Amino acid sequence: MKKIAKFLLNKIPRPMLINLSIFLRPLIYQLFKGNKFTDPIDGKSYRKFLPYGYGKQRENALSPGTLSLERHRQMWLYLKNETDFFTKKYKVLHIAPEQEFLRKFKKMKNLDYTSADLFSPIVDVKADILDLPFEDESFDVIFCNHVLEHIEDDRKAMSELYRVMKKGGWGIFQVPMKNSLEKSYEDFSIKDPKERQKHFGQYDHVRWYGMDYFERLKNAGFQTDINFYSRTFSVEDRKRFGLIENEILPVVLKK
Repeated sequence: MKKIAKFLLNKIPRPMLINLSIFLRPLIYQLFKGNKFTDPIDGKSYRKFLPYGYGKQRENALSPGTLSLERHRQMWLYLKNETDFFTKKYKVLHIAPEQEFLRKFKKMKNLDYTSADLFSPIVDVKADILDLPFEDESFDVIFCNHVLEHIEDDRKAMSELYRVMKKGGWGIFQVPMKNSLEKSYEDFSIKDPKERQKHFGQYDHVRWYGMDYFERLKNAGFQTDINFYSRTFSVEDRKRFGLIENEILPVVLKK
């Protein structure tokens, strides 16, 4: 299973993987039904989660039903438990939307929901994050998860996200982080996919973010919350939901 997952991640283009996963998901769910792990996004339980990772693979990371990872389940639990996202009327922008989030958010009556991406086959608007086709202060809530590490000029992307967020708005901007790094590690001269995977953990990444990620967000205008939300759960619940204890949930606000 590990070898198959690693091959798919490294050899098949992401848009094709998205379409393939939609087709195979019902079969995969039937194979993994059980009661050891629970995906809070769909409420279903499994005997195990799937391994995931472009290099070294993490055990019990990918939910068979929603295809969510640890970071997605942490975000869902935060939205559900700590915000009014599921009840209040919000105008939402979702950059490079996660498949299951898009499906669920589009059905929510309280949301005016727009998804955007430059390459994804499932979005509402084809858009470059460096030049978003939206008016200033258009959205109450913005999600932009695991996008900025692909962008060399991430400061420009952050400024665009700030521009289109309303005053009083908020968002979640997840990125791959190494909490042990004070400064982000980036080298734009590295172009070869194999070298990028070696240096940055994935073939199409251009940096590993360190804790200065939050300074970059502040310089763009955001207030930030370095939120270790997974730590609010017991060890047993972290294992059951498949959460990572030291993963940060970066919450941003525009005052």
